[in-house]
Amino acid sequence: MRSPKILHLTILLVLAQFISGCENETQAHKAALGKRLFNDVSLSRNGTQSCATCHDSQHAFVDARPNITKAPQSNRGAVSLGQDNISLGDINTPTLAYKAFVPEFHFDKKEGLFIGGLFLNGRANDLNEQAEGPLLNEVEMQNTKQGVVAAVKAKYKKEMSLLYGDAIFKDVNQAFQAITDAISQFEKTEEFSSFDSKFDKVLKGEASFTAQELRGLDLFKAEDKGNCAACHPVPEKNSSLQQRLFTDFSYDNLGTPRNILVRSKNNKGLNYVDEGLFSNPKVNDPELKGAFRVSTLRNIAVTGPYMHNGVFKNLSTVVHFYNSRDVAGAKNPETGKPWRKGEIDKIKNTDELGDLKLNDNDIDDIVAFLKTLTDARYEHLIP
Repeated sequence: MRSPKILHLTILLVLAQFISGCENETQAHKAALGKRLFNDVSLSRNGTQSCATCHDSQHAFVDARPNITKAPQSNRGAVSLGQDNISLGDINTPTLAYKAFVPEFHFDKKEGLFIGGLFLNGRANDLNEQAEGPLLNEVEMQNTKQGVVAAVKAKYKKEMSLLYGDAIFKDVNQAFQAITDAISQFEKTEEFSSFDSKFDKVLKGEASFTAQELRGLDLFKAEDKGNCAACHPVPEKNSSLQQRLFTDFSYDNLGTPRNILVRSKNNKGLNYVDEGLFSNPKVNDPELKGAFRVSTLRNIAVTGPYMHNGVFKNLSTVVHFYNSRDVAGAKNPETGKPWRKGEIDKIKNTDELGDLKLNDNDIDDIVAFLKTLTDARYEHLIP
């Protein structure tokens, strides 16, 4: 016969497992609801656009639609069209894949750097805050909290009440937070973060790099060559999932030129300056003007156009830009013209990019390696 102490511990263990199982089941139901909300156009003001419109699951959760901001021979707009089919953004819609692993926005005292946060200037701490933005943004889904809550109540009252309580719709703010919570739970599922690229398979010993891909990896890591790993660290076999995103989550001013086409179409005008991280209310250091969060490189081969404003059409152009941005006479291969100055040029990063002295074969090799970071279900999209 078991002692009372052992019996008590056994009961506690069983109870803990039961509670954990219930919590997991509840999270799964919230994620299922979140998926429906994510794909529901009724959450926008005129019922024309869902979260999935600009974050298409069939295209690595970026906006696959063409519009008047697309470059010649390009399939996608540099920025996204709003639910009114008129308004245009100023930022290239980033992928939502793997966003669940981005740390909350904070200042790392040891590194002396701002880290993490969602949106490219870190203004949202987590997925819940991030989900709020597009729903209410005057350029994107253009709705109000009251409008979103009313739309959800009309279609999902039963599911919301079961998951968040019978009184959830008595307070608009609480109901709105529950809606964004459900969406964020969906964004935490494996559908967004599969970790099944060729790179992942190589780490597991299930695949091998080609000779070109291996050269590209070596160039990517070499401090005297690409040195890409300075901001996009390469994970090891025992790295945590957060460490496998090929980003250190820091912020950098790359000297990216204005997207003149976008500015001519979205009424911002060429005198408008996006100050990036400096526009975050928590940041007051003018040396951080023009800095944007270092993005994940997962699915980078299929999520163009590139840079925070979609100014480059091809991935190889990005590597060329990093390589020769500051080299006299160097040209943008897409335009055949010299690289234009950055939007905030005086304080751009000149320590880690601008004159890497890579040759064309080196660039091709790096691009070949970057293609191995593509999730299995998107490999058919690789150009």
